[in-house]
Amino acid sequence: MYYIGIDLGGTNIAAGVVDDQYQMLAKHSVKTGSSRGAAPVIDDMAETAREAARQAGIDWEQIEWVGVGTPGTCNKATGVVEYANNLDWYDVPLVKLLEERLGKKVYIENDANAAAYGEYLAGAAKGADISVMVTLGTGVGGGVIINNRIYTGFNFAGAEIGHEVIMMDGRECTCGRKGCLEAYASATGLIRTTREHMERDKGSAMWELCGGDLSKVSGRTAFQAMRAGDAAGTAAVEEYIRHLACGITNIINTFQPDILCVGGGICHEGDYLMKPLKEIVSREVYSRNSPRNTEIVAAKLENAAGIIGAALLGKAD
Repeated sequence: MYYIGIDLGGTNIAAGVVDDQYQMLAKHSVKTGSSRGAAPVIDDMAETAREAARQAGIDWEQIEWVGVGTPGTCNKATGVVEYANNLDWYDVPLVKLLEERLGKKVYIENDANAAAYGEYLAGAAKGADISVMVTLGTGVGGGVIINNRIYTGFNFAGAEIGHEVIMMDGRECTCGRKGCLEAYASATGLIRTTREHMERDKGSAMWELCGGDLSKVSGRTAFQAMRAGDAAGTAAVEEYIRHLACGITNIINTFQPDILCVGGGICHEGDYLMKPLKEIVSREVYSRNSPRNTEIVAAKLENAAGIIGAALLGKAD
């Protein structure tokens, strides 16, 4: 059997063909362009899925179903994306519209939940009784798997980890609150923190790294400067990791999972991110004196997690 998984993000639409061994055979992606509205984005989702099948050499009739991981609150009973703040979507009947375009059964799930399910099936959380995945991208997503089931809460809005507040009256978040973890620990939050430190230190090496243009600051800028011994870059990275550690400590205190996976492009920083993160959490977590504590690991499947998890959603229902 073959399945299509679509990972709908604020920046990219990625689709892949997955087989029964959880292997991704081919992948295709395009820019999301969410400002266009839902209909053209859904058109592109359908075409991206078909192109992935073409690249895999799989006839469309061999595709069993299509699964979608999408930002926001997904009502799996109605097939409607009720609210996705990063896409500015409200009550979009995604399942109906995609099924019309693809002629296949479509399943939907929150994108972070789909990624968490992928890591549970085939990645770093494989076999865990309770696992949590935190995804650091345009936003901060969260997914919780408890005894082989995706936890969504009674209204499909559960595990919105990125929207726990870590800083009362802090930065404005796209969800409408202030001080959310997402406003600090996402790649977007890291870029903002980096720029703030650059503004305070006009002699920082970070200015040279981005050619003197704040608009060219990326999630890598502060880490690159830190490795070069730049004080402002080091301070930005340390501030970022403290905020992330605060959020992850809260998550562990709530769920006490066997494994907590951290995913997203920022994880490519490796031990520069993970080592200090683990040190802070180990000091602050409520269960620090327990003989058993949550293992914090980098996600194994990287960008494939959301696609693999979405593709296998038909097995989760």
